[in-house]
Amino acid sequence: MKKLRWGLLSTARINRVLLPPLRSSARNELTAVTSRDMARAQAYAAERNIPRVFGSYEAMLADPDVDVIYNPLPNSMHTEWTIKAAEAGKHVLCEKPLANTVAEVEMITAAAKKAGVVVMEAFMYRHHPQTLKVKELVESGAIGNLQLIRGSFTFKISDEDDVRLNASLGGGSIWDVGCYPISYARLIAGAEPIKVFGWQITGAASGVDETFVGQLHFSNGVYAQFDSGFRTPRRAHMEIVGDEGSLTVLEPFQPYLKEKIILRNGEKEEVITIAGEDLYLGEVENMADAILEGKPIRMSLADSRSNVATITALLRSAQEGKPVSM
Repeated sequence: MKKLRWGLLSTARINRVLLPPLRSSARNELTAVTSRDMARAQAYAAERNIPRVFGSYEAMLADPDVDVIYNPLPNSMHTEWTIKAAEAGKHVLCEKPLANTVAEVEMITAAAKKAGVVVMEAFMYRHHPQTLKVKELVESGAIGNLQLIRGSFTFKISDEDDVRLNASLGGGSIWDVGCYPISYARLIAGAEPIKVFGWQITGAASGVDETFVGQLHFSNGVYAQFDSGFRTPRRAHMEIVGDEGSLTVLEPFQPYLKEKIILRNGEKEEVITIAGEDLYLGEVENMADAILEGKPIRMSLADSRSNVATITALLRSAQEGKPVSM
């Protein structure tokens, strides 16, 4: 069986979550890491037993012995380096958000198609057994006809130099954590928003939305509400409401091995426990399915485009102080 050889595009902190699944997978292996600082890359590789080291992003992209690039760079650099990797013939798993504009997603899509490579946005929760079970329950009519979806994802940033507070690097809570309940709502609704309304609290120093609250009206009549933020204690949940019951997902975006879904119908309450897996294993295996076996990816570039379109419409709404039609 061919093993896909992965290269890490920088020594970003988030790399740590991808190391275990790459090392446990039968079809994937971690081959290389790069940094613009060779000494940093060498120290990083030595500590984590990574065989190959490069002193520039370009050098790793030029190497024929690297098949897949993991792009964990700051948001504003996702488009440039995902396109460069695709043009170099590399498949790419890019951290969310894939891009900050619809035009950029379209550029990435065109580059991937021209090069014949797989590019996927790294929304890891989309691959987890818990998410698949929630989707199955909704589609099977467990809560009746879907009406409303609510979600939150917040946490407190303590370091004021955090890249997520940097407007020039594509920071902001809606791009970092708000994108999750938006993506989740779109998945469960099985439709796209036709109108959105957003409010934001912008940091005086950062210039980015440090709190965002939004509403979405979907084409099938479903409504969604969400909030995201960097100044509120950690909260992460999804509530899915139908005309006969509701589902509460206690840990929707970072589920691990044994998570619980609460199904309520009238006075009846059922706790469903999901036997899960490593949170990031699914996206790694889905990349292998797509590259080695030609199977579809769970996060298509069309799906990514729709999520970016929704986020940019919400930001526009917050700036203009009125609803925006999609």
